[in-house]
Amino acid sequence: MAVLVALGAFLMTLAGGWTAQRVTDRRHLVLGLAGGLMLGVVGLDLLPEALHAADREIFGVPAALLLFVAGFLLAHLVERTLAARQAAHGGAEHQHRAPEVGLTAAAAMVGHSAMDGVAIGAAFQVGGGMGASVALAVIAHDFADGFNTFTITSLYGNARRRAVGMLVADACAPLVGALSTVFFHIPEPVLGGYLGLFGGVLLYLAAAEILPEAHHEHPARSTLLCTVAGAAFIWLVVGVSGG
Repeated sequence: MAVLVALGAFLMTLAGGWTAQRVTDRRHLVLGLAGGLMLGVVGLDLLPEALHAADREIFGVPAALLLFVAGFLLAHLVERTLAARQAAHGGAEHQHRAPEVGLTAAAAMVGHSAMDGVAIGAAFQVGGGMGASVALAVIAHDFADGFNTFTITSLYGNARRRAVGMLVADACAPLVGALSTVFFHIPEPVLGGYLGLFGGVLLYLAAAEILPEAHHEHPARSTLLCTVAGAAFIWLVVGVSGG
């Protein structure tokens, strides 16, 4: 059952990536929507789950929040380092983004999708009701994952074939994750820490890269509405799936 559900996540991820490809003539709207989806995923899905799973505190601050900040700073450090290296080799930093950043971010999305598959498998080991709840949440937001994976890879100047390759990897990841639960189980505190770290990375990409790019050439009200709609969609998904 877990593998069948993961197959549904596979198809939903591909659907999200296909949608991102088909609306390239409205790139600013795509980026605005992607930024809203990522903001919603971080604030309404990843962080609450991370705080619940990793309930340990360090000097009065939840460990998940410390890792969230660390993820944000890590993404900033990687992006600045690669941009500086590119500028040193004659690239114009303000015109050309480092493709490695897009590939790294997409790889993180693939890792997150694999963890979604692990969550599906673990939930079905607990019981059918828990498995169905987790499956609904994963399948619903995997559309956003596919959409964001293709968008992020393309945004940083990677060729279309690379973006499609990362999309396919992201779609396959839940299947691999679900199958892996036959052999091992990830401790809940470790999972919570990972979600916090990943949330910080996603927030950096949304706030520092995707949304500014969306409004750079088209500061239109429609772009802002797409961002709000993306966040509202994740809110709806979280509400329907019971958090």
